[in-house]
Amino acid sequence: MTKKDISNLEDIKVLVDTFYGKVREDSLLAPIFNKVIQDRWPMHLEKMYTFWETVLLQNHTYYGSPFPPHAKLPVTKEHFDKWKALFHETINDNFEGEKATEAKWRADKMAEMFLYKIEYLRG
Repeated sequence: MTKKDISNLEDIKVLVDTFYGKVREDSLLAPIFNKVIQDRWPMHLEKMYTFWETVLLQNHTYYGSPFPPHAKLPVTKEHFDKWKALFHETINDNFEGEKATEAKWRADKMAEMFLYKIEYLRG
């Protein structure tokens, strides 16, 4: 199967839906995400569509601050490493190209920054 690059909102939805499908079934990540998000998954996914559409396609549909909702989560480097692994797996299984590579890079940088900030806030 020839993979395409991430180029439109439909591609973003494939990325987000596939990725969070994996997160919701992962033994390490699912308990945390499901406890916080509960029955609001459709709203969360919608927000993630706009976030990644803004980041990758420069179509500014996301307004907000991505870090604060994550600040008090009970997560460690292990959680972020798993999150990054699932994200990379999702990209590699579905896409290839410049935007796909950028998506992995941006996800890695965001995970590193979130972990740094969370550890800092914990003192």
